[in-house]
Amino acid sequence: MGFKCGLVGLPNVGKSTIFNAVTNAGAEMANYPFCTIDPNVGMVNVPDPRLDRLFKECKTQVKLPAVMQFVDIAGLVKGASQGEGLGNQFLTHIRECEAILEVVRCFEDEDITHVHGTVDPIRDVEIIETELMLKDLDTVEKALVRLAKTARIGDKNSKARIADLEKLKDAFAQGKAARDVELSEEGPALTKEMGLLTAKPIFYCANVHEDEISTGNAHVEKLKEYAKARNSDVVVICGKIEAELAVMEPEDKEEFLTELGMEHSGLDEIIRMGYHILGLRTYFTAGEKEVRAWTFEAGWKAPACAGVIHTDFEKGFIRAETLGWDDYVKHGSWNAAKEAGALRTEGKEYVVQDGDIMHFLFNV
Repeated sequence: MGFKCGLVGLPNVGKSTIFNAVTNAGAEMANYPFCTIDPNVGMVNVPDPRLDRLFKECKTQVKLPAVMQFVDIAGLVKGASQGEGLGNQFLTHIRECEAILEVVRCFEDEDITHVHGTVDPIRDVEIIETELMLKDLDTVEKALVRLAKTARIGDKNSKARIADLEKLKDAFAQGKAARDVELSEEGPALTKEMGLLTAKPIFYCANVHEDEISTGNAHVEKLKEYAKARNSDVVVICGKIEAELAVMEPEDKEEFLTELGMEHSGLDEIIRMGYHILGLRTYFTAGEKEVRAWTFEAGWKAPACAGVIHTDFEKGFIRAETLGWDDYVKHGSWNAAKEAGALRTEGKEYVVQDGDIMHFLFNV
Protein backbone atom coordinates (compact mmCIF):
# COMPACT_ATOMS: atom_id res chain seq x y z
CA MET A 1 0.00 0.00 0.00
CA GLY A 2 1.18 3.49 -0.86
CA PHE A 3 -0.91 6.08 -2.59
CA LYS A 4 -2.08 6.96 -6.07
CA CYS A 5 -1.04 10.36 -7.36
CA GLY A 6 -2.42 11.90 -10.54
CA LEU A 7 -0.14 14.17 -12.59
CA VAL A 8 -2.18 16.92 -14.25
CA GLY A 9 -1.32 20.05 -16.17
CA LEU A 10 -1.72 21.84 -19.46
CA PRO A 11 -0.27 20.23 -22.61
CA ASN A 12 3.49 20.65 -23.11
CA VAL A 13 4.39 21.48 -19.50
CA GLY A 14 6.62 18.41 -19.13
CA LYS A 15 4.28 15.98 -17.37
CA SER A 16 5.25 12.94 -19.41
CA THR A 17 8.94 13.87 -19.21
CA ILE A 18 8.76 13.97 -15.44
CA PHE A 19 6.62 10.83 -15.33
CA ASN A 20 9.20 8.97 -17.40
CA ALA A 21 12.04 10.23 -15.26
CA VAL A 22 10.55 9.15 -11.93
CA THR A 23 9.06 5.85 -13.08
CA ASN A 24 11.22 4.79 -16.05
CA ALA A 25 7.91 3.69 -17.59
CA GLY A 26 8.57 4.97 -21.10
CA ALA A 27 5.51 7.15 -21.60
CA GLU A 28 5.43 8.71 -25.07
CA MET A 29 6.77 12.25 -25.30
CA ALA A 30 6.30 14.76 -28.12
CA ASN A 31 6.03 18.49 -28.71
CA TYR A 32 2.32 18.62 -29.46
CA PRO A 33 -0.88 18.65 -27.36
CA PHE A 34 -2.65 15.43 -26.34
CA CYS A 35 0.39 13.26 -26.90
CA THR A 36 -0.88 11.38 -23.83
CA ILE A 37 -4.48 10.19 -24.26
CA ASP A 38 -4.85 7.06 -22.19
CA PRO A 39 -3.29 7.51 -18.74
CA ASN A 40 0.17 6.02 -18.24
CA VAL A 41 0.60 4.31 -14.89
CA GLY A 42 3.90 3.67 -13.13
CA MET A 43 4.84 2.19 -9.76
CA VAL A 44 7.69 3.74 -7.78
CA ASN A 45 9.38 2.29 -4.71
CA VAL A 46 9.22 4.63 -1.71
CA PRO A 47 12.80 5.22 -0.49
CA ASP A 48 13.22 4.68 3.26
CA PRO A 49 16.65 4.40 4.93
CA ARG A 50 15.03 2.62 7.86
CA LEU A 51 13.96 -0.27 5.64
CA ASP A 52 17.46 -0.43 4.15
CA ARG A 53 18.92 -0.69 7.64
CA LEU A 54 16.48 -3.40 8.68
CA PHE A 55 17.26 -5.41 5.56
CA LYS A 56 20.99 -5.18 6.16
CA GLU A 57 20.87 -6.02 9.85
CA CYS A 58 18.21 -8.76 9.64
CA LYS A 59 20.06 -10.49 6.78
CA THR A 60 16.78 -11.56 5.18
CA GLN A 61 16.32 -12.67 1.59
CA VAL A 62 13.91 -10.02 0.31
CA LYS A 63 13.34 -6.28 0.85
CA LEU A 64 9.88 -5.00 -0.09
CA PRO A 65 9.44 -1.22 0.08
CA ALA A 66 6.14 0.63 0.06
CA VAL A 67 5.10 1.81 -3.39
CA MET A 68 3.62 4.96 -4.85
CA GLN A 69 1.53 4.85 -8.01
CA PHE A 70 1.83 7.68 -10.51
CA VAL A 71 -0.85 8.27 -13.14
CA ASP A 72 0.15 10.54 -16.04
CA ILE A 73 -3.16 12.08 -17.07
CA ALA A 74 -3.44 13.69 -20.51
CA GLY A 75 -3.00 17.44 -20.74
CA LEU A 76 -6.10 19.38 -19.77
CA VAL A 77 -7.21 22.47 -21.66
CA LYS A 78 -9.65 25.30 -21.10
CA GLY A 79 -13.13 23.84 -21.56
CA ALA A 80 -12.17 20.35 -20.38
CA SER A 81 -15.14 20.28 -18.00
CA GLN A 82 -17.42 20.60 -21.04
CA GLY A 83 -15.50 17.95 -22.94
CA GLU A 84 -12.91 20.04 -24.77
CA GLY A 85 -9.82 18.03 -25.63
CA LEU A 86 -11.48 14.82 -24.42
CA GLY A 87 -11.65 16.58 -21.05
CA ASN A 88 -14.42 14.49 -19.49
CA GLN A 89 -12.44 11.31 -20.11
CA PHE A 90 -9.30 12.82 -18.56
CA LEU A 91 -11.14 14.21 -15.54
CA THR A 92 -12.58 10.77 -14.83
CA HIS A 93 -9.04 9.41 -14.45
CA ILE A 94 -8.35 12.03 -11.76
CA ARG A 95 -11.28 10.76 -9.67
CA GLU A 96 -9.38 7.53 -9.07
CA CYS A 97 -6.38 9.26 -7.45
CA GLU A 98 -5.90 10.13 -3.77
CA ALA A 99 -3.85 13.26 -4.46
CA ILE A 100 -3.19 15.59 -7.38
CA LEU A 101 0.25 16.79 -8.42
CA GLU A 102 -0.12 19.69 -10.82
CA VAL A 103 2.90 20.05 -13.09
CA VAL A 104 3.44 23.71 -13.93
CA ARG A 105 5.77 25.03 -16.59
CA CYS A 106 8.25 27.42 -14.97
CA PHE A 107 10.87 27.56 -17.72
CA GLU A 108 11.33 29.60 -20.89
CA ASP A 109 12.18 27.72 -24.10
CA GLU A 110 11.37 28.98 -27.59
CA ASP A 111 11.75 25.47 -28.99
CA ILE A 112 8.91 24.07 -26.84
CA THR A 113 5.51 25.46 -27.74
CA HIS A 114 3.26 26.71 -24.94
CA VAL A 115 -0.41 26.08 -25.62
CA HIS A 116 -1.19 29.73 -24.70
CA GLY A 117 1.88 31.24 -26.32
CA THR A 118 3.57 32.57 -23.16
CA VAL A 119 4.83 31.15 -19.86
CA ASP A 120 2.57 32.23 -16.98
CA PRO A 121 2.35 29.67 -14.14
CA ILE A 122 -0.49 31.37 -12.26
CA ARG A 123 -2.66 31.61 -15.37
CA ASP A 124 -1.95 27.97 -16.14
CA VAL A 125 -2.80 26.81 -12.61
CA GLU A 126 -6.03 28.80 -12.58
CA ILE A 127 -7.11 27.29 -15.91
CA ILE A 128 -6.62 23.77 -14.57
CA GLU A 129 -8.28 24.42 -11.24
CA THR A 130 -11.22 26.23 -12.80
CA GLU A 131 -11.85 23.18 -14.99
CA LEU A 132 -11.71 20.88 -11.96
CA MET A 133 -14.15 23.17 -10.15
CA LEU A 134 -16.56 23.36 -13.07
CA LYS A 135 -16.58 19.58 -13.30
CA ASP A 136 -17.37 19.38 -9.58
CA LEU A 137 -20.14 21.96 -10.00
CA ASP A 138 -21.71 19.81 -12.70
CA THR A 139 -21.47 16.75 -10.44
CA VAL A 140 -23.06 18.59 -7.50
CA GLU A 141 -25.91 20.07 -9.56
CA LYS A 142 -26.82 16.65 -10.93
CA ALA A 143 -26.73 15.17 -7.42
CA LEU A 144 -29.00 17.94 -6.11
CA VAL A 145 -31.61 17.07 -8.74
CA ARG A 146 -31.55 13.40 -7.71
CA LEU A 147 -31.65 14.14 -3.98
CA ALA A 148 -34.50 16.63 -4.32
CA LYS A 149 -36.72 13.78 -5.51
CA THR A 150 -35.88 11.50 -2.56
CA ALA A 151 -36.14 14.39 -0.07
CA ARG A 152 -39.72 15.08 -1.20
CA ILE A 153 -40.75 11.62 -0.03
CA GLY A 154 -39.25 12.21 3.42
CA ASP A 155 -35.75 10.78 3.17
CA LYS A 156 -33.87 12.49 6.04
CA ASN A 157 -30.44 11.47 4.74
CA SER A 158 -31.17 13.21 1.44
CA LYS A 159 -32.12 16.43 3.24
CA ALA A 160 -28.84 16.44 5.16
CA ARG A 161 -26.85 15.83 2.00
CA ILE A 162 -28.67 18.62 0.18
CA ALA A 163 -27.48 21.13 2.81
CA ASP A 164 -23.83 20.16 2.22
CA LEU A 165 -24.23 20.17 -1.55
CA GLU A 166 -25.80 23.63 -1.51
CA LYS A 167 -22.78 24.88 0.46
CA LEU A 168 -20.49 23.37 -2.13
CA LYS A 169 -22.45 24.86 -5.01
CA ASP A 170 -22.24 28.34 -3.46
CA ALA A 171 -18.52 27.88 -2.80
CA PHE A 172 -17.82 26.91 -6.41
CA ALA A 173 -19.63 30.06 -7.54
CA GLN A 174 -17.14 32.01 -5.40
CA GLY A 175 -14.15 30.16 -6.83
CA LYS A 176 -13.51 28.05 -3.71
CA ALA A 177 -12.42 24.41 -3.86
CA ALA A 178 -14.37 21.69 -2.05
CA ARG A 179 -11.40 21.05 0.26
CA ASP A 180 -11.81 24.61 1.63
CA VAL A 181 -15.53 24.34 2.45
CA GLU A 182 -16.70 23.68 6.01
CA LEU A 183 -19.26 20.88 5.79
CA SER A 184 -21.19 18.71 8.23
CA GLU A 185 -19.62 15.73 9.97
CA GLU A 186 -20.73 13.54 7.06
CA GLY A 187 -19.45 16.02 4.47
CA PRO A 188 -15.97 14.52 3.87
CA ALA A 189 -17.45 11.07 3.26
CA LEU A 190 -19.94 12.62 0.83
CA THR A 191 -17.27 14.43 -1.21
CA LYS A 192 -15.21 11.24 -1.33
CA GLU A 193 -18.20 9.16 -2.41
CA MET A 194 -18.97 11.64 -5.19
CA GLY A 195 -15.34 11.75 -6.27
CA LEU A 196 -15.17 15.55 -6.15
CA LEU A 197 -11.91 16.59 -7.76
CA THR A 198 -11.35 19.76 -5.75
CA ALA A 199 -11.79 17.85 -2.50
CA LYS A 200 -8.53 16.01 -3.18
CA PRO A 201 -5.33 17.47 -1.73
CA ILE A 202 -3.23 19.19 -4.38
CA PHE A 203 0.40 20.23 -4.56
CA TYR A 204 2.51 21.68 -7.33
CA CYS A 205 5.54 20.63 -9.34
CA ALA A 206 7.49 23.57 -10.76
CA ASN A 207 9.27 22.25 -13.86
CA VAL A 208 12.49 24.21 -14.45
CA HIS A 209 15.65 24.10 -16.53
CA GLU A 210 18.66 22.19 -15.25
CA ASP A 211 20.61 25.34 -14.36
CA GLU A 212 17.70 26.68 -12.29
CA ILE A 213 17.16 23.67 -10.04
CA SER A 214 18.97 25.21 -7.06
CA THR A 215 18.30 28.89 -7.74
CA GLY A 216 14.75 28.80 -9.03
CA ASN A 217 13.41 31.77 -11.00
CA ALA A 218 10.68 34.40 -10.98
CA HIS A 219 8.09 31.91 -12.24
CA VAL A 220 8.85 29.55 -9.34
CA GLU A 221 8.57 32.36 -6.78
CA LYS A 222 5.14 33.37 -8.12
CA LEU A 223 3.96 29.76 -7.92
CA LYS A 224 5.25 29.42 -4.34
CA GLU A 225 3.35 32.55 -3.30
CA TYR A 226 0.20 31.23 -4.93
CA ALA A 227 0.55 27.83 -3.23
CA LYS A 228 1.30 29.33 0.19
CA ALA A 229 -1.89 31.41 0.04
CA ARG A 230 -3.80 28.15 -0.48
CA ASN A 231 -1.98 26.15 2.23
CA SER A 232 -0.27 24.05 -0.40
CA ASP A 233 3.34 23.29 -1.35
CA VAL A 234 5.66 23.37 -4.35
CA VAL A 235 8.31 20.86 -5.41
CA VAL A 236 10.93 22.25 -7.79
CA ILE A 237 12.03 19.59 -10.25
CA CYS A 238 13.91 19.18 -13.52
CA GLY A 239 12.92 16.23 -15.69
CA LYS A 240 16.39 15.92 -17.24
CA ILE A 241 18.09 15.68 -13.85
CA GLU A 242 15.56 13.14 -12.60
CA ALA A 243 16.14 11.01 -15.70
CA GLU A 244 19.87 10.95 -14.98
CA LEU A 245 19.34 10.15 -11.31
CA ALA A 246 16.98 7.27 -12.14
CA VAL A 247 19.74 5.19 -13.74
CA MET A 248 22.52 5.93 -11.24
CA GLU A 249 23.90 3.72 -8.51
CA PRO A 250 23.11 5.01 -4.98
CA GLU A 251 26.64 6.29 -4.29
CA ASP A 252 26.82 8.07 -7.67
CA LYS A 253 23.38 9.54 -7.11
CA GLU A 254 24.45 11.01 -3.77
CA GLU A 255 27.55 12.57 -5.30
CA PHE A 256 25.57 13.99 -8.23
CA LEU A 257 23.01 15.57 -5.89
CA THR A 258 25.79 17.14 -3.83
CA GLU A 259 27.33 18.65 -6.96
CA LEU A 260 23.97 20.18 -7.82
CA GLY A 261 23.47 21.50 -4.29
CA MET A 262 20.43 19.25 -3.75
CA GLU A 263 19.75 17.26 -0.58
CA HIS A 264 17.18 15.01 -2.20
CA SER A 265 15.94 14.15 -5.66
CA GLY A 266 12.72 15.66 -6.94
CA LEU A 267 11.09 12.24 -6.71
CA ASP A 268 12.01 11.92 -3.04
CA GLU A 269 10.50 15.35 -2.38
CA ILE A 270 7.30 14.46 -4.23
CA ILE A 271 6.90 11.26 -2.19
CA ARG A 272 7.70 13.01 1.09
CA MET A 273 5.22 15.79 0.36
CA GLY A 274 2.55 13.35 -0.82
CA TYR A 275 2.84 11.34 2.40
CA HIS A 276 2.66 14.56 4.40
CA ILE A 277 -0.48 16.00 2.79
CA LEU A 278 -2.28 12.64 2.98
CA GLY A 279 -1.21 11.99 6.57
CA LEU A 280 0.49 8.71 5.71
CA ARG A 281 2.93 6.80 7.90
CA THR A 282 5.04 3.61 7.64
CA TYR A 283 5.41 0.56 9.84
CA PHE A 284 7.64 -2.45 9.21
CA THR A 285 7.51 -6.22 9.45
CA ALA A 286 10.70 -8.28 9.62
CA GLY A 287 11.00 -12.05 9.39
CA GLU A 288 13.36 -14.72 8.20
CA LYS A 289 12.29 -14.38 4.57
CA GLU A 290 11.62 -10.68 4.12
CA VAL A 291 11.51 -7.20 5.58
CA ARG A 292 8.70 -5.01 4.36
CA ALA A 293 7.36 -1.48 4.66
CA TRP A 294 3.60 -0.95 5.00
CA THR A 295 1.75 2.34 4.58
CA PHE A 296 -1.07 3.41 6.90
CA GLU A 297 -2.91 6.58 7.85
CA ALA A 298 -1.87 8.50 10.94
CA GLY A 299 -4.17 7.65 13.84
CA TRP A 300 -4.94 4.08 12.77
CA LYS A 301 -5.09 1.50 15.51
CA ALA A 302 -3.28 -1.83 15.45
CA PRO A 303 -6.14 -3.96 13.96
CA ALA A 304 -6.58 -1.56 11.02
CA CYS A 305 -2.83 -1.60 10.35
CA ALA A 306 -2.87 -5.40 10.48
CA GLY A 307 -5.62 -5.29 7.87
CA VAL A 308 -3.22 -3.59 5.45
CA ILE A 309 -1.42 -6.94 5.25
CA HIS A 310 -4.60 -9.03 5.00
CA THR A 311 -8.22 -8.56 6.05
CA ASP A 312 -7.99 -11.79 8.07
CA PHE A 313 -5.32 -10.16 10.24
CA GLU A 314 -7.76 -7.40 11.16
CA LYS A 315 -10.77 -9.65 11.68
CA GLY A 316 -8.91 -12.10 13.89
CA PHE A 317 -6.57 -9.62 15.58
CA ILE A 318 -5.38 -10.75 19.03
CA ARG A 319 -2.39 -8.55 19.81
CA ALA A 320 0.71 -7.01 18.25
CA GLU A 321 4.26 -7.44 19.42
CA THR A 322 5.69 -3.99 18.84
CA LEU A 323 9.12 -2.39 18.84
CA GLY A 324 9.43 1.37 18.38
CA TRP A 325 12.03 2.52 15.87
CA ASP A 326 14.08 4.43 18.46
CA ASP A 327 14.20 1.34 20.67
CA TYR A 328 15.30 -0.74 17.69
CA VAL A 329 18.13 1.70 16.96
CA LYS A 330 19.12 1.77 20.64
CA HIS A 331 19.33 -2.01 21.03
CA GLY A 332 20.29 -3.00 17.47
CA SER A 333 17.95 -5.95 16.98
CA TRP A 334 14.54 -7.38 17.83
CA ASN A 335 16.02 -10.02 20.13
CA ALA A 336 18.28 -7.58 21.96
CA ALA A 337 15.36 -5.21 22.49
CA LYS A 338 13.25 -8.11 23.79
CA GLU A 339 15.96 -9.12 26.28
CA ALA A 340 16.19 -5.51 27.45
CA GLY A 341 12.42 -5.36 27.99
CA ALA A 342 11.82 -2.83 25.21
CA LEU A 343 9.50 -5.10 23.21
CA ARG A 344 5.87 -4.23 23.93
CA THR A 345 2.61 -6.16 23.63
CA GLU A 346 -0.11 -3.88 22.27
CA GLY A 347 -3.84 -4.51 22.01
CA LYS A 348 -6.72 -3.33 19.86
CA GLU A 349 -6.64 0.28 21.08
CA TYR A 350 -2.98 0.89 20.34
CA VAL A 351 -2.40 3.74 17.88
CA VAL A 352 0.44 2.63 15.62
CA GLN A 353 3.38 5.02 15.34
CA ASP A 354 5.56 5.81 12.34
CA GLY A 355 8.53 3.45 12.26
CA ASP A 356 7.05 0.75 14.51
CA ILE A 357 8.29 -2.78 13.82
CA MET A 358 5.35 -5.12 14.33
CA HIS A 359 4.48 -8.78 14.55
CA PHE A 360 0.74 -9.47 14.54
CA LEU A 361 -0.91 -12.42 16.27
CA PHE A 362 -4.34 -13.30 14.96
CA ASN A 363 -6.89 -16.09 14.84
CA VAL A 364 -9.39 -16.83 12.06
